Amino acid sequence: MAKRKKIRDHQPAFRRLRVYAFDPSLETQLENAVINQVTLKVPWETDEILREGPVGEYLEVIDDDPTNGFHPPVDLNDPHLLAQDGLPPSEGNPQFHQQMVYAVAMTTIRAFERALGRLALWSPQYVERNDGFWEPFYVPRLRIHPHALQEPNAYYSPHKKALLFGYFQAAESDPAHQMPGGTVFTCLSHDVIVHETTHALLDGLHRRFIEPTNPDSLAFHEAFADIVALFQHFSLSDVLRHQIARTRGDLARQNVLGELAYQFGRATGTRGALRSAIGTIDKNGKWQPHDPQPCEYMMEKRPHFRGSHLVAAVFDAFLAIYNARIADLLRIASGGTGRLPDGHLHPDLVNRLADEAAKTSRHMLNMCIRALDYCPPIDLTFGEYLRALITADHDLVRDDDRGYRIAMIEAFRRRGIYPDDVRTLSEDSLRWHAPDAQEQSLLTSLLPRPRVFRRLMPDWDLTCDRHTVFKQMVSFQQHLEKLLRERLQDSSMTEAFHILGLDPTLPAEELKVDSMRPARRIGPDEQSIVELVVEITQRLPGYWDARDAKDVYYSRTGENGFEILRQFPRAEGKVADFWVRGGCTILINPDTANVRYAIVKNIRTTVRFDRQADYLREAGGAVRAAYFRRLEETEAFAMLHRGELQEAPKSPG
Repeated sequence: MAKRKKIRDHQPAFRRLRVYAFDPSLETQLENAVINQVTLKVPWETDEILREGPVGEYLEVIDDDPTNGFHPPVDLNDPHLLAQDGLPPSEGNPQFHQQMVYAVAMTTIRAFERALGRLALWSPQYVERNDGFWEPFYVPRLRIHPHALQEPNAYYSPHKKALLFGYFQAAESDPAHQMPGGTVFTCLSHDVIVHETTHALLDGLHRRFIEPTNPDSLAFHEAFADIVALFQHFSLSDVLRHQIARTRGDLARQNVLGELAYQFGRATGTRGALRSAIGTIDKNGKWQPHDPQPCEYMMEKRPHFRGSHLVAAVFDAFLAIYNARIADLLRIASGGTGRLPDGHLHPDLVNRLADEAAKTSRHMLNMCIRALDYCPPIDLTFGEYLRALITADHDLVRDDDRGYRIAMIEAFRRRGIYPDDVRTLSEDSLRWHAPDAQEQSLLTSLLPRPRVFRRLMPDWDLTCDRHTVFKQMVSFQQHLEKLLRERLQDSSMTEAFHILGLDPTLPAEELKVDSMRPARRIGPDEQSIVELVVEITQRLPGYWDARDAKDVYYSRTGENGFEILRQFPRAEGKVADFWVRGGCTILINPDTANVRYAIVKNIRTTVRFDRQADYLREAGGAVRAAYFRRLEETEAFAMLHRGELQEAPKSPG
């Protein structure tokens, strides 16, 4: 009798977990109830890594409830849960709440890792040493507290490295859609979880983006989190097919795919979803599509509402590409007229339309995430993000045969969003440009040699150990920071520092290498791009009252160095009222040490100094508090979200 071969133990690629596709409120709507429970394919974590909580490689769920104490943690490795794709969705089961925040956050993390081609890291904790140096410490896991607050709020805490979700009683203003006094859990909103997880991921990539320096800065954090949440809807295939069938393929019509946090919005007294990319509910309770008005963006200063214009622009671009991709399908289905006959769409047509929508959304989401590596390190504006979008996509896909970049440019133009430093809105003008030969020569002399880059560049891909990568990254940052500080004293390097928007006359300790990460991307024709992304910053103190100034700061770069255009006050012994930062993001070829792009925010720019000072004078609440107190003490995201609820339109009556 032949011996039976031993079956090898194969590790699954995914863990299947059930969640709400949107939030529990859709369970009571007959039309949408059938699509509101979905099963997510979560990256598999072994029994040794994933413990009760769940506590895994990236996340640690801690269910401390201010009213009911600690809830027992869920064990996702329990055989009964593995056999039935986790716990069934339930508003009343805290263990399901734990399962849902883990599953949705993990899929969001995975979306970022696929787009960027590297493992995700949380922003480090900085601890001040006796010598005044702030040392970064590795943060292995983002903590998630599903029932942390008894209030209508959820936010990311940069200080605690945690997501805190609230629960509250629904308002009585909309009894037709939400039971008055019923408990609403923000941790059961798919959109809210993605939104807050994105805040944490963005903070891990750009820790200076949290600083309020212009009307777009905090608005970008909110808008980008909404963009990711919106495009995550299109990864839910059953939901997508249902909404395609209901709207007859017209995704510009009212549908749940283009709305965010429906239950949260209704329960807090707004007229519909908390935010929408395609329309709003008017004072008569009727849904109306957005009508882009370019002047609205410039006039709006509130972060969430200003950010909504960026969200709408990106979603408009998505709709334009989607409509172009399905035009041939509509012609075939309509006999060439492009107008579909009355009645239900054929299931085969629904499937094909859904496929095109999913492909378009994946490309748009990847495009938006990859652009983060092409942004300046501080003081980002929406116009600069458009330039980053165009450059990042062009680097990977030279032949834009589907017109993604044109659609994006047109959508931004229709919303009145323009970069400040370009003459035209052509693709060539919008792309960041490489240094010329003379600038390249100067930068090559300033930066380390190729062998140093190859030796220090971390082996950072999707199979590496995250802690090891972090230590390698910090080692490189410290090495490069020390080198640049030493070269500040070398007068022959002055012009090279000017090219990077840096001032060699500032104290050496003001120069920081804030971030270093590799950018790995593979294009549609299998070309591979590997670059090193380095962020370097300096800072100047700013004061509201210039009467005590005893020194001057210069302004911008002229042909022969810095021109003195006006005085930037500096009073000795006086604590700065705010800080103005400058610097650059440089993308470096690690094999040659050539700089492909230097994305500069000049430290000596009068326009930026005045803009930031004016913005802080006019702003209130969380924005001013973030400057006069430490960010970790003010919890700026918590204050921003509370402010949004206070400013949101309420239901009539």
